[in-house]
Amino acid sequence: MSPTSVPSKDPEAGGNPKAVQDREGTGTASAPKAAGTAPPRAGRTGGRSPLARFLIRRVLTALLLAVGITLVTFVLTNLVPGDPVAANLGQRALGDPTIVAQWKAEHGLDKPLPQQYLLHLQGVLQGDLGTSQQSHRPVRDDLAEAVPATLELAGVAILISLVAGVAFGVIAALRRDRLSDHLLRILSLVGISVPTFWLALTAFYIFFYRLQITPGSGRIDPGMSPPPQVTGLYTIDAALAGQWDVFASAIGHLATPALVLALYTIGLLTRFTRSAVLEVLGQDYVRAARAKGLPGRVILFRYVLRSALVPIITVAGLAFGSLLSGTVLVEAIFAWPGVGQYAFKSATSLDLPAVMGVGLVVGAVYLVINLIVDVLYGVIDPRVRLS
Repeated sequence: MSPTSVPSKDPEAGGNPKAVQDREGTGTASAPKAAGTAPPRAGRTGGRSPLARFLIRRVLTALLLAVGITLVTFVLTNLVPGDPVAANLGQRALGDPTIVAQWKAEHGLDKPLPQQYLLHLQGVLQGDLGTSQQSHRPVRDDLAEAVPATLELAGVAILISLVAGVAFGVIAALRRDRLSDHLLRILSLVGISVPTFWLALTAFYIFFYRLQITPGSGRIDPGMSPPPQVTGLYTIDAALAGQWDVFASAIGHLATPALVLALYTIGLLTRFTRSAVLEVLGQDYVRAARAKGLPGRVILFRYVLRSALVPIITVAGLAFGSLLSGTVLVEAIFAWPGVGQYAFKSATSLDLPAVMGVGLVVGAVYLVINLIVDVLYGVIDPRVRLS
């Protein structure tokens, strides 16, 4: 506003020209403040970027949930019907009150439940998950052997699922209502509908027992020694040690159970990817990019897939968590020494420390996966970290 202009009487300012100038940011009263202080950068408060504040909130939430997981696993484990004393001592020792009292005192079962939980939480914070009542080893050591086996199996399965499921979903969306779209939708429906344990039994019977083209159970061939442990994943450890015969054996043993586990997730990702891509293809900015004459590959990878990744990442994260925690039957059929088999044996013998340890591991897996998914949200979609 120039000095010679007549200020307008704004009803909100009550006809005061100075108030109008202050609100518009051009009055003399606001000039010293503007000259002396730089305006704050958009999207930053308190010296932290929106992404940093977003990550801090998610980490704090994950820590609170971790404490809640310890409480839930402890309560549910103690609500399981059955007597762990009878399951572990047997009938003859159960008739001796001295032995029973000594066993309860040794495992902390003679204390009130709140005190038992506090002792359990203290042990978890110190990395002590207790001693297994079956193997008589620390639960942490048992899980250190079982978790890498399941992680290797589930990791290969989710990798196959992501490559195949996203590719099939994009093809089905781009060729909507054509023959290839209908075939891929039928295959995805079959993959979702067929029970995983039935696929595992069928694959093991056909490819190992009848055709003998795949190796049998276990992680490597009988007679082979495991590679020197670095990560616990036989494929990576064998490659690091240069033991290529062990590496080939580990890949062969891994292929069939990983494909069986991946079939369900492939069907799930195919359907979700197709619907997400179809939704993005109908947006105005995609039509504008086509009108500008951009190549189809640029539109697909820069505009369509990036916008469709958020729901795909959500489904992939949940699927990976379910693969890590739900491989009991597949591991039993292929004799895979993972978390599933360990959890089954611990539950049937009422091994309470081992059951709680497995529950904590499964809960921690979901927390870590959800945290990674949240971080990827903020990296892919700026609206998430700015909200």
